[in-house]
Amino acid sequence: MPHADDRLIVALDVPNVIEGMNIAETLGDAVSFYKIGLGMLTGGGLALANELKKEHGKRIFLDMKFFDIGATVERAVAGIAQYDLDFLTVHGDPHVVRAAVAGRADSDLKILAVTILTSLDRADLDACLIRSGDLQTLVIERARRALEAGADGVIASPQEAALIRALPQAAGKLIVTPGVRPAGAAPGDQKRVATPAAAIADGADHIVVGRPIVQSANPRETVAAILAELASA
Repeated sequence: MPHADDRLIVALDVPNVIEGMNIAETLGDAVSFYKIGLGMLTGGGLALANELKKEHGKRIFLDMKFFDIGATVERAVAGIAQYDLDFLTVHGDPHVVRAAVAGRADSDLKILAVTILTSLDRADLDACLIRSGDLQTLVIERARRALEAGADGVIASPQEAALIRALPQAAGKLIVTPGVRPAGAAPGDQKRVATPAAAIADGADHIVVGRPIVQSANPRETVAAILAELASA
């Protein structure tokens, strides 16, 4: 079987290790990259990350979205860096990014900055007292500042991917897009979505797909359809 297309990252948004491993075993060699998020942290998420990485040769994106004072972020990232995982998210505030980069030291862990969560719209930002202005403009500026602070890449919705890719600071950097839904899939709680092919065409290096695969009646068929779409992108 040809090597799996690691542009597809499957989000294991399930409660515990047993369910996560069941999905990984079902998908087998078709998927090489998994995202493990905060929702599974108390369900053994780090243990699953280690098992998938060390025993199954998978790449791992740990989606923790760290945000704290610099010293705390630096210590937390230093702790994660010892596990030899691939991607880690932090909030894109420059002081957080700088601390995370210091914490990962000379490990291969890539620090990805969250700009504005894809589940949020302008009304949500108003409720959070985030400064006024077009949401997309704020995303682009947060991405620029995070990259200047040393981030290896950013998390951004497909709608912003092309604009971020055009930034001088984005040269050689990663763009990872959640909020990707195969044609016909329900948007769920994401408010800024696109199809896999469109996200890649707009400059994304990786797409993250969770529920459309995890909740599918036939996850392998769903993955095959996404991979076929990526191959045509």
